[in-house]
Amino acid sequence: MSATPPVFTLNRMDRDRFVAALGGIFEHSAWVAEAAWPGVPFASVAALHAAMVAAVRSTSPQRRLDLIRAHPDLAGRAARGGKMTANSVTEQASAGLLSLSGDEYDRFLRLNADYRERFGFPFVIAVLGHDKTSLHAAFVTRLANPRGVEIETALGEIFTITWSRLDALFRQRRPMIGGAQCTSGNTNGKLGSGSMRQ
Repeated sequence: MSATPPVFTLNRMDRDRFVAALGGIFEHSAWVAEAAWPGVPFASVAALHAAMVAAVRSTSPQRRLDLIRAHPDLAGRAARGGKMTANSVTEQASAGLLSLSGDEYDRFLRLNADYRERFGFPFVIAVLGHDKTSLHAAFVTRLANPRGVEIETALGEIFTITWSRLDALFRQRRPMIGGAQCTSGNTNGKLGSGSMRQ
């Protein structure tokens, strides 16, 4: 019989413990969890994610760019060098990006370089549900966008990524929101309404 995953009660955590628990949801950007913490208690996972999104939306344009730039290139050198976060490794592996042929790897390197040169930040996409063919097509399409559109697109992708990460965390650890176990209400990776279960 497998052990029951640990339960933690987010709404009863002090700021340091809250940030330690959720600081990795936004890539290398624990400041998002710290900014969301004053909103406790949260009624649902959706409310928690909404507070984190609001923290990003309310910060400076430069800090939003820094958040985008905190993400690794798709199938880039960080992936090959083992320098990505565990979340990014899992996500990129799910799309087959950690098992590319030499030619495929070179193609993604060129796309990453072209994208960074054009926009000044890495190509960010929620890879879950994608494969290398659809990711290549998304690269080509988005390279034609204006920079402002790509900034907003990247942020939207980050919000999808972070919702998936929160959903996975809550499924694995069964965190508690207040005194009630919280379920995500997730549907197809999109932000759900959330629900409380006593």
